[in-house]
Amino acid sequence: MTALAHATQEAVMSKATSPSDLDDALWQAWKAIELPEGYHAEIVEGFIEVSPTGRYAHSRIVNRLRDRLVLHLAQSEFAAWQDTNVIRRRKVWIPDLFVAREDAEEHVTEDGLGIDASAVRLIVEVVSPGSDGITRDRTRKRREYARAGIPVYVLIDDFDEGGTITVLSSPDPEAAVYADEVRAAYRAGVTLSDGPAKGFTIGEEITGPGRAD
Repeated sequence: MTALAHATQEAVMSKATSPSDLDDALWQAWKAIELPEGYHAEIVEGFIEVSPTGRYAHSRIVNRLRDRLVLHLAQSEFAAWQDTNVIRRRKVWIPDLFVAREDAEEHVTEDGLGIDASAVRLIVEVVSPGSDGITRDRTRKRREYARAGIPVYVLIDDFDEGGTITVLSSPDPEAAVYADEVRAAYRAGVTLSDGPAKGFTIGEEITGPGRAD
């Protein structure tokens, strides 16, 4: 998280008097932020978090994943999405990749800023480097996606024991946890067992060599 995110958080906190006020203040601040090229902002667990876009190795994994998912989903009503805001109750996330219906117009938010989280069936995050990035993807976003009832959350983690793929499912929104977890090394891979991408395998042909930084 950058200094801009910290400064924005301090500014909105000083004006907020309740959780709902904070949500509204963060939302207005997020909409007003003007970022330099190569950065994006999300609202995660009461903070505006500003992050750089992925470097080459990170983008390579995401692009390989999307290319293969497009083929896997070709005969279905679902599509792989990137660079799109996922919005839930004035929380905003920009996943590395997510799966929603190809014809998603009915799920676009009233202000047109993104897709409502209720339409998203699967989210994939390639874990970002640095302590903030790792904690955000492994912990804070894991809780946020569970609260939103996202059915499947996939973590591709270059910084966990040489590289792991974790598939989280069966969200409990009240507890903000996923009840089911499957975790495997890159070399073993994981095949999704549920949802629109059922039968899709994530393994070394996607993760490949190198670190996701």
